[in-house]
Amino acid sequence: MSQRLHLVFGGELVDPQRTEFRDTKDIHLVGVFPNYAQAYDAWKAEAHRTVDSAHTRYFIAHLHRLRDEETEVSPTEELGA
Repeated sequence: MSQRLHLVFGGELVDPQRTEFRDTKDIHLVGVFPNYAQAYDAWKAEAHRTVDSAHTRYFIAHLHRLRDEETEVSPTEELGA
């Protein structure tokens, strides 16, 4: 089975009903994790740590879904753009 990387990140949102960050320079990168279970544990710890801040949210990004090694790359990707 291939490794399925996950990124946990978060920060202060402009509006708690949306996913727009107030300042992208202040996004907290918690880390990259080798599986969903570890990413979830990290996400949960940060969510609990910031529970009193209604505008702060953390997310799990499924990095393994961004690229499928079996799919042929586009001409732009081959150029390194």
